[in-house]
Formats: sequence, C-alpha cells, structure tokens
Amino acid sequence: MLIRTLICLFVAIGFAHADVPKAPNQPQPKPAAVSTLVVSDLRDFDAFPSEVKSLITEALALTQKKLTYTFGSSDPKRGGMDCSGTIYRLLQDHKLPDAPRQSDELCLWVKAKSTLHLTPTAEALDHAEFAALQPGDLLFWTGTYATSERKLPISHVMLYLGKRKADGKPVIFGASDGRRYEGQSRCGVSVFDFELPKPGGKATFYGYGPVPGLTKEEIRKPTPIEPKAKP
Repeated sequence: MLIRTLICLFVAIGFAHADVPKAPNQPQPKPAAVSTLVVSDLRDFDAFPSEVKSLITEALALTQKKLTYTFGSSDPKRGGMDCSGTIYRLLQDHKLPDAPRQSDELCLWVKAKSTLHLTPTAEALDHAEFAALQPGDLLFWTGTYATSERKLPISHVMLYLGKRKADGKPVIFGASDGRRYEGQSRCGVSVFDFELPKPGGKATFYGYGPVPGLTKEEIRKPTPIEPKAKP
C-alpha cells in the first residue's frame, strides 16, 4: 500500500510540472512593477476583428492584476507568470486548447497552423518584413537565454496590441523582468514598448504570426524578403 501511494505521488508531481519550460535556475520573484492601458488607448481598436478585440481586452485585464514575473508559472493564482506561461494562460482561457506551453512550441504552432513571418533583415519596425503585422499577432524572440534543447531557438513570446492612439507608438503585452514601458523598467505581466533588440546583441527578433484558430482570416501571405543592396 505504501509503495502504491509513493508511485501515485511521484506521478502527480510529474504532471504538475509537465508544463514548465526548461531554463537556468531563477531567483525568487521580485515585487510586481507593471503598466497597463485601456482599449480606448489603442488606435482603430473598434475596427479590429471581434475575436482580436476580445483577446486584447482579456490580455489588458491581466495587466491590472499586478502579477509579477515568476519563471515556470502559467497560473495567476501563484502571483505571477513567465512570458510563455502568460501567453499560454491567455490563449487557454480564450478557448484555444491547442495552444502549447513553451515559447518555441508556440512558434512551431503558428508556423504549422497559420503563417509565421520571419524578419531576418529588419532593423526597424517600418521594414517591409513587418508589413503583415496585425494586432493580436504573437511575437517571437531568440537569444534571451540558452535554448540548446529546443527545436527552434525561441526563448521569448509576447502579443502585439497595436499602436497607441495618442502617439502611434507600438505596444505589446506579456511578462518580463526588465523590458521597458515609457522609459521605466517593468517586472511582471504588463504592457511594454515594442522595440527591436539592438544590433550585435545576444537577443534578436525572430518573427511573428497570427494566433491559430483565433479568426477566420488568420492565414496571410508571407511578406517577400527583399535582398540587401550590394555595396
């Protein structure tokens, strides 16, 4: 009887941690320092597809809960979540049960079931490779930490919210410990400025794409990549 009890306990522990991505050991979570906005702050929000409006509304509601960045968590009841955990929870709550847990798996999901737009040469958001970007798209980065065991080197994921009505500045939603919003470092589930990593750094922006199953018109033709002019 004791052996059977121990086996059941080990199995339960394994399932409880099955959705936790692998990464280096993390320190204790910091206190939350987050920013938020309301849908009326977003340019042309009323013209977004209804499913996108609903997803963004739910995302912004999470930014009001003062959740910190907690690696390995996808549960707001723990007081915080990590980047992929935040997107996973948002999509699961939005009745998209096929959404994977890890950032690389989310990227592969987009690639397989909608359209993944790669941005290998873009150095600014006005580059042609961002021509297909729409509010509600998932955004992917690589190099934010080591990902040697993953099928794709994706280590970070967020959601594109669109542009602010007041100044046209692009903004994103997700979880981070260090990304900025309006010049302030943020920690937790928050709104952030959408800025590309500086050239030459470890982190790079990988690509973006619509959430599979969110809208009826999620498959978009990939943006053609223009070759760089020869010097």
